[in-house]
Amino acid sequence: MTASPVRHPGELRWETRLLVVITGVLTAFGITSLYAAATLQDNAFGMALGQLVGAIFGGVLILLVSRIDYHAWRPLAWPLLLAAIVALIIPLLPFTHDIAPRVNGARRWVDIGPLNFQPSEAARFAVIVWTAMLAAKKGDAVRGFKKGVAPFLVMIGLVSLLILLEPNLSMAVLVALIGGVVLFVAGAKIGHFLLLGVGAFFATLWLIWVSPYRLERARCLVVPCEGGGDYQLSQALIGFGAGGPVGVGFGHGQLKMNYLPYAYSDFLFSTIGEEWGFLGVLIIVSLFTILCWLGFRIAKSAPDPFGQFLAAGITASIALSAVLHMLVTLGLMPTTGLSLPFMSHGRSGLIIALLSVGVLVSIGRMRGRAPRVSGER
Repeated sequence: MTASPVRHPGELRWETRLLVVITGVLTAFGITSLYAAATLQDNAFGMALGQLVGAIFGGVLILLVSRIDYHAWRPLAWPLLLAAIVALIIPLLPFTHDIAPRVNGARRWVDIGPLNFQPSEAARFAVIVWTAMLAAKKGDAVRGFKKGVAPFLVMIGLVSLLILLEPNLSMAVLVALIGGVVLFVAGAKIGHFLLLGVGAFFATLWLIWVSPYRLERARCLVVPCEGGGDYQLSQALIGFGAGGPVGVGFGHGQLKMNYLPYAYSDFLFSTIGEEWGFLGVLIIVSLFTILCWLGFRIAKSAPDPFGQFLAAGITASIALSAVLHMLVTLGLMPTTGLSLPFMSHGRSGLIIALLSVGVLVSIGRMRGRAPRVSGER
C-alpha cells in the first residue's frame, strides 16, 4: 500500500468526526443494552456503572491520544509487546492464583488492587503496534519468508500461544488473524499466506479435536446436541426469532431471565436482536460497517507506511471481533467467548477499543501533512 497524495486537512476532517460519533453511539447503546441484559444479576447497576466509568476514561483517552502524533507509538512497540508478554505469563504461573484466579475453567484476568484487566486485550493492541512498526521498518523485505515473514511468526505465535494456554482459543486465533491482516497490507506474498493459513487451519482443527468441550460445541453446529451442549446457541436463536421486525421493547426481553448465560457479554448481540428486533440488528451492523469503512479509508490515505499498517490493524481488530461475535450468536460458528467491541461487558476491552479509536483518529488528523520519509524503511 502506497501513501495517497497530500490533501487539505479540511477535506478529511469529516471522517474522523464521524468515526468518533459512531464510536460514541455504539458505546452508549452498549451500556444501556448490557444493563437491560444484566437486570437479574446481583449487581446489574454496578456492572453498568463500571462500564460507564470505563467509557468515560476511554473517552478521555480518545481526546488525548487523538492529539498526539501517532509516530510516538513506534518507539513504544517493543516495550508494549514485552509488557504484554509478561502480563500474559502472570496468569499461567502456579503461584499467582490470588491475583489471577481461575474462572469457568480459565485464567484470563489479572486483578491487582484497583487494577483489573484482561492481558489478552492489551496484547492484541500491542501486537498491532509492533507488527505495524516492524512491517514499516522492513519495507519490501516483508515479501521474503526468512527475513520477512518468519520474525513476525515467532513473536505473534508466542503471544497467541500464551493466550491459548489460558485457555482462550478464539482470542489466540483472533490475534493471529489481525497480525496476518497487517502483513497482508504490508505486501507479504499470497503464497506465504496460503501455506500458513492451511497450517493454522489444521492446527485449529486439532486443538478442537483434542478438547472435549470445544469438540462438543463444534458438533452442535451440525447436529442437535443432547445434554444441553447447544443450550446457549438455542436460546440465542430463540431470542432473535422472538425479536421480530422491531423487537419486544427495551428491557422486556426474556433471555436475561436466566435463560441465556452471559447475555450481557458473549451473547449481547442476541439480547439486542430480541429487544430491538431486526431493525436494531440492522442499525448495529450498519454502524460497524461504516466505522470499518472509515477506518480503512484512513488507512488507505495515511501519510506513511506505519500509519497505513497501524490503521489497518486497528480497523481489522474491530471488524473481526464484531463479525466473529455476530457469527457465534447466529449459530454460524462454534460458541466462544468473543465480545462485541464497544458494547459487551468488559471494562478493559472497552478502554483498549476506545484507545485504539484515538490512535485511528490521530492517523486521520495527520493525513493532510506530508508523509515522513526518514526512518520508515
